[in-house]
Amino acid sequence: MANPLKGKKIVLGITGSIAAYKACYIIRGLIKRGAEVQVVITPAGKEFITPITLSALTSKPVISEFFAQRDGTWNSHVDLGLWADAMLIAPATASTIGKMANGVADNMLITTYLSAKAPVFVAPAMDLDMYAHPSTQKNLDILRSYGNHIIEPGTGELASHLVGKGRMEEPENIIRVLDEFFASSDELSGKKVMITAGPTYEKIDPVRFIGNYSSGKMGFALAEECARRGAQVTLITGPVQLKTKHSRIRRVDVESAEEMYAAAQIYFPDADAGILCAAVADYRPETVADKKIKREKEEELTLHLQATQDIAANLGALKGKNQLLVGFALETNNEQQNAEGKLERKNFDFIVLNSLNDAGAGFRHDTNKISIIDRKGRTDYPLKPKTEVAQDIIDRLVATLSPGF
Repeated sequence: MANPLKGKKIVLGITGSIAAYKACYIIRGLIKRGAEVQVVITPAGKEFITPITLSALTSKPVISEFFAQRDGTWNSHVDLGLWADAMLIAPATASTIGKMANGVADNMLITTYLSAKAPVFVAPAMDLDMYAHPSTQKNLDILRSYGNHIIEPGTGELASHLVGKGRMEEPENIIRVLDEFFASSDELSGKKVMITAGPTYEKIDPVRFIGNYSSGKMGFALAEECARRGAQVTLITGPVQLKTKHSRIRRVDVESAEEMYAAAQIYFPDADAGILCAAVADYRPETVADKKIKREKEEELTLHLQATQDIAANLGALKGKNQLLVGFALETNNEQQNAEGKLERKNFDFIVLNSLNDAGAGFRHDTNKISIIDRKGRTDYPLKPKTEVAQDIIDRLVATLSPGF
């Protein structure tokens, strides 16, 4: 059986919590599975567990300070961030979580976190009231929005002898999270996925356009998730203020529906799957003024609109036997009926439905609440950060693709 953690380089961050002793079990478990572990500990963390113990377990010096000695040698947080395949902060106190969320780089652990290119996993550990406090929950939401993975704490007796949610998850469960993460990292290896994202802008004149509120966040999250799982991703995006991170993402910037249509025609035929997440304009002005339209005495302006190219219907017609096509439906009424109709008309393999009637879903949110509909039925999901919604969608993509591989 494959061992996903074998050969992986893990930076383990330890902070000032009574749960710091559990880090020893995490280290032993990771090393037993073939991982290489480098500990970075905060000054407060050393009050709970000694660097000698940690160094003995990892066979590496423990890093705590920027400057190792008084001879000019120093520890590079940048090198650590580049070295790691994953960074795990366990236990993570409320203080450290707050610093991570707000970029307070006052110790070696936080600077390493800010420099990390690898996925970051955070295992909170604190008293139940600290964990439930709105500031802590807000900081955790910020970390989720950054793409960090939060390993939810368990419920039980705490150091205060109170009982509630806040105790760090058990070491074996934390290791299993990492194991499952790396196990899924090659599911799409060798596959090509085309994704559309963001809005399109249809010009009225040189300064005005018809557009929509799409931020592109959902499409970009899907692109990052596909790339993480090994796919070569082509991301065709309308005008957004987002950046891609993964090296396996090829970004193609467009503005109008016509430009997005042309790009999709180029890249979809060579793809194993297409995910149409963009909010493409359905109509565009028949004519575009070459100069700014002035408001003179007229109180009304009449625009004649014509339909844009239907990207989804066109790709659905082009779709080959071994290709998969996923659509999105953002609805305000008759959600199920409209989504099922679109599934059939556009020849999608499955469609992702979300409703503007659900709080926290749709445009400009960091969260989304979806249902996935295919010809076998409907699966509903709770409100989640878009990074986690992307995982659910790509899980279904992988499951749908698998029989044809």
